[in-house]
Amino acid sequence: MDTALRPAVPLPAVMPQADGQPDAAQEFVNRLRSAAPAFAVAAGADTAVVREVVPPARHRRARCRLVLRFPGEVEVDLTFLGAVSRGSVLAEDFDALIENWLASDRSNESAWLVSDDESPDGLAIDVTAWAQLQRSAAV
Repeated sequence: MDTALRPAVPLPAVMPQADGQPDAAQEFVNRLRSAAPAFAVAAGADTAVVREVVPPARHRRARCRLVLRFPGEVEVDLTFLGAVSRGSVLAEDFDALIENWLASDRSNESAWLVSDDESPDGLAIDVTAWAQLQRSAAV
């Protein structure tokens, strides 16, 4: 049985905050971790594991570190950056942006590849810049 499509750690239940509302940051993390199989399909990979997820906030960008495994045991470790925001609309679109980027033609890499000290190779994919480029090209 291939367990690589399962999250590396069990996903915690989303606990409500003191006001009874579910924790939006934990929902964000759970949604991205559970999107790993869809990421693998979009990339044409055998499996995908979401190794790290950081929800967006006023002072930081959303972040998702994804490891894709292709035939022949080839692994690709990618870091995706989203928007700086506490807005739920932007946070909800982050998984869709990643999936769309993985399935797209990415011939204009320099437009959305950015330096990132926290990424394993020092580079990250700014999917918000990529999405803006896609929108402007479609107009």
